[in-house]
Amino acid sequence: MADFRELPDLALRSLGGAVVYANDEAFAAKENLITPGRPVFDPAAFGSQGKVYDGWETRRRREPGHDEAVVRLGAPGVVHGVVVDTAWFTGNYPPEVAVDGARADGPVVDPTSLPWEELVPRSPVAGDSENAFAVDHPRPVTHVRLRIFPDGGVARLRVHGEALPDPELLDALGTVDLAALEHGGRVVACSNAFYGSPNNLLLPGPARSMGEGWENARRRDDGNDWVEVALVAEARLVLAELDTSWFLHNAPGWAALHGRTADGAEVELLPRTALQPDTRHRFRVPDTPVAQVRMDVYPDGGMARLRLHGRLTEAGCADLATRWSRP
Repeated sequence: MADFRELPDLALRSLGGAVVYANDEAFAAKENLITPGRPVFDPAAFGSQGKVYDGWETRRRREPGHDEAVVRLGAPGVVHGVVVDTAWFTGNYPPEVAVDGARADGPVVDPTSLPWEELVPRSPVAGDSENAFAVDHPRPVTHVRLRIFPDGGVARLRVHGEALPDPELLDALGTVDLAALEHGGRVVACSNAFYGSPNNLLLPGPARSMGEGWENARRRDDGNDWVEVALVAEARLVLAELDTSWFLHNAPGWAALHGRTADGAEVELLPRTALQPDTRHRFRVPDTPVAQVRMDVYPDGGMARLRLHGRLTEAGCADLATRWSRP
């Protein structure tokens, strides 16, 4: 993997992440840690608590200890890296941070009591910077804990990784969208992402604007754009949804879907088919076991969402169960 930051942010609020605990948020709210987009700064913004920052900021400590916040991930998964972004915090950032992970198999009443395991050891960070840390931790987690030493402000916490759902819950849902980030789908390759990330295709819920979809640059050659999505495990698909909502004058003219089986063979799921702008298209697809799907758009253009509904095969269920229970 060239850069773990190309993987989706599992903590993002728009994926369902939530900051469920902070021991202090005197200057700025803990919820800002997982807000989508870059932090912003208004030098003239002051409130009753002091300077208004787009981040989480604690009071100045006058006793030993440290501050911490706990984030419930929008989708459980294997963390490959975290970014502790101290944007705009210059004289009030924490000199050191640490990040831990834990897995909960049900509702959590007290987040501080989770069985934490180290993801990032206590490490120095710079102010007004994206501090990136690679993580080598093969077990899936549902929560992460950010500890700052001793106090200060952090603008964003990004937790990049591969979503990995509980196999028992996924099986109980029956036919589900197996391309969804929350169900373990992930983008593995993409021709172009000039205007919007292909990870947007797999987010939950409908897109609320064109900016929440995948959009490539205008093509000036004879080729076409494409994106490849790996399902969480081998599955039999029954329905594909190609959603061009909000793309009025820049939707693809046509699209096609091809699946790849576990042994690498390619199968046609949807032949090249005309699309309409600003429309949710639904297509039945052949009942064939596939592990990966490629969507080609012709010649270019934007797509809001890609949904691939189906059920895991017996082999897919066994594979997912092994990865979920990895010691």
